[in-house]
Amino acid sequence: MADAKQTDAWNHTAAVLAMLANTHRNPKKTRPFKPSDFHPGMRRTRPKEPIPKVDISILKTVFVK
Repeated sequence: MADAKQTDAWNHTAAVLAMLANTHRNPKKTRPFKPSDFHPGMRRTRPKEPIPKVDISILKTVFVK
């Protein structure tokens, strides 16, 4: 219950901060801010880089008898 109240308070604060930051930003230089930019509990998603495929046959010779 306490976590929900804290999350709700941060949702409100993040929305106010995003609105305030958007009123003072230069639209030609920066993108619009979102509340998630200011919310410490929300995860920021990064684009996932593809995992490179490598040949691991050398490991078989080392670890498998």
